[in-house]
Amino acid sequence: MTKKRLPPTAVAIGFVDCINRGDLEGLIAMMSGDHRLEVFNEEPVIGRSANASAWRSYMTASPQYVIYPHHISDDGDVVAILGHTTGSHLGLPDAEERELLLIWLAFVKEGAIERWCLVEDTPANRGKFGLGNRNSL
Repeated sequence: MTKKRLPPTAVAIGFVDCINRGDLEGLIAMMSGDHRLEVFNEEPVIGRSANASAWRSYMTASPQYVIYPHHISDDGDVVAILGHTTGSHLGLPDAEERELLLIWLAFVKEGAIERWCLVEDTPANRGKFGLGNRNSL
């Protein structure tokens, strides 16, 4: 039996679910071999092994980290997620961290996450990725 390939939005939601549950093995399984993690203007983390190590460290340091999607948009194989987090490395009280919105981009290729990017929540980025404006949410 052939495994059903999920649409890109479902793949992105599954990736977020693995992050939220702290499921490192599930997260690794969803990455392409040449997976790239791009966080704002930092140097990218490239390759499944390097990303597994980075996520292991992050999950250990921030075990309560959760992504809360507010709005999801897709354009083919690129899925944009606008949301907030709690329990991150920022060390803020949840009420403060909830106020900080950001955008995650999932570039999906052949059912796997090829690139996972965090970008600033700006009106230009919301427009570019089909996420509407702050008042429309």
